[in-house]
Amino acid sequence: MSKPIVIVGCTASGKSDLGEAIAEQLGGGVRIMAVDSMQVYRGMDIGTAKPDAATRQRIEHLMIDVADPWEAYSAARFVETARGYLEENGKRLVIVAGTMLYLRSLMEGMFEGPGADETLRAELEQISSVALHAELVKVDPVAAGRIHPNDLRRVVRAMEVYKLTGTPISTLQTQWAREHPAIDAIYIGIRREKESLNRRINLRVKKMLEQEGGGLVEEVRRLADDPRGFSEEAASAVGYRQLLDHFARKCSLEEAIEQIKIQTRYLAKMQRTWLKRWPPPGTIHWLDAAEEVGGGELVDQAMAICGG
Repeated sequence: MSKPIVIVGCTASGKSDLGEAIAEQLGGGVRIMAVDSMQVYRGMDIGTAKPDAATRQRIEHLMIDVADPWEAYSAARFVETARGYLEENGKRLVIVAGTMLYLRSLMEGMFEGPGADETLRAELEQISSVALHAELVKVDPVAAGRIHPNDLRRVVRAMEVYKLTGTPISTLQTQWAREHPAIDAIYIGIRREKESLNRRINLRVKKMLEQEGGGLVEEVRRLADDPRGFSEEAASAVGYRQLLDHFARKCSLEEAIEQIKIQTRYLAKMQRTWLKRWPPPGTIHWLDAAEEVGGGELVDQAMAICGG
């Protein structure tokens, strides 16, 4: 059975383009698996940068559009479905990884923390996310450094684990890899200079807003008009959260757009942090991107790594 090929890197670095190029060159029914906590949601297309319909018709994509925006979704639910594709014989996978927590859960198994304590969780949820994050900084600075202060769900979970076990969640997670052997895979990373990546992020946001049919603004408005609304998880997506705030008159459209750019850059920073500590050092074959990813030298280098 051929090893899966895993493409990693920051958001807007060109992972999807490279994954598609590799899949096409390998041929033979190679499939792409999107490991992305927001591409799982139907209708959330523009803001999550899903591949377009023509690309998905040409190359089979897995783990896209498997839940509705009003549904809660988790790494555990993702792994439950996606692990089966990894175990299928005769069908090679190219994995395009946007959400590193989901990727690690898929490749090494789920981190087993304590079960939820509903009473404690309810108490923690009464505290503002910023104040709770400040408390997390004191007891678990490592976890606090990789969780955004506004991400109430993850801040609450980190504090819940600490209060239930007396051990920081970041310490417990260091036991992860020892308990769950990693699935053997080929890891290819796209690396870009920070300034280049920021320009690509700004251009991506601009294109999302200018797409036909009203672009991202109309996509979020249409989804928000559904009486079932957004789940907490779906509403936290970059681009959606900021426009929902705009619709709620918490900020102007211009302010929302600027926040989308800022939060996308913050997401890229968090991904860089993840990639410094997992996969283990030396696992990733890094490629420095100085061109469009769709063809040329970068793809040739990737194909040499994966034996195509």
